Amino acid sequence: MDPQYKRILLKLSGESLMGHQGYGIDPDRLNSYARQIDELAAAGVDIAIVIGGGNIFRGLSGAAKGFDRVKGDQMGMLATVINSLALSSALESLGRPARVLTSIGMFPIGEPYSPARAIESLADGKVTIIAGGTGNPFFTTDTASALRAVEVHADVMLKGTRVDGIYTADPEKDPTATKFDKITYDEIYNRGLKIMDLTATTLCRENGMKIVVFDMDTPGNLRKVIEGQPIGTLVY
Repeated sequence: MDPQYKRILLKLSGESLMGHQGYGIDPDRLNSYARQIDELAAAGVDIAIVIGGGNIFRGLSGAAKGFDRVKGDQMGMLATVINSLALSSALESLGRPARVLTSIGMFPIGEPYSPARAIESLADGKVTIIAGGTGNPFFTTDTASALRAVEVHADVMLKGTRVDGIYTADPEKDPTATKFDKITYDEIYNRGLKIMDLTATTLCRENGMKIVVFDMDTPGNLRKVIEGQPIGTLVY
């Protein structure tokens, strides 16, 4: 493998962790992710990871059902910690050192997050999983991913999804949707594309953080992105 990026922030979808179960964590999907991440780490790539919690609980959907929005978002933060612990366990079972840092105090489940601690962990060769979102309600894990990517000086933010890039419309609903190979931050704004929330996109734009949106659920795609193969969509 010839990595094109030395340090990455990988955003993983909580929903994707469900696999075909419809809820919770599918062991096959979890182990597939772990093997792909382990392959990158073995090639010398520094890997920071943020995982969503939608396979367990989403704050927004909870608020729609009557939960207080702040408490709903806090429940979502806890869901990301569960997913992060699961991924760290799967990586360690492969012999890959992994470390869970949390944006909210949860010792001894995870160590408190700070940019310095995360950078030190990455330099030590540990896959560094940052859980708990930003630690604040009203922010998504997309925004947390953008923030952490900037804080740990990642070369790129990789957003693993269920689709193979950014389209003119939702390809799962519109069969005429066409895919972008590259797209600018401004074009995402102007077209009203809902790739990430606007806070996350703005944070990446203001800090020159490139984003690659790709299909993480197809084994081997993560390696292809790291090698610079033309899959997914580059946002610049």
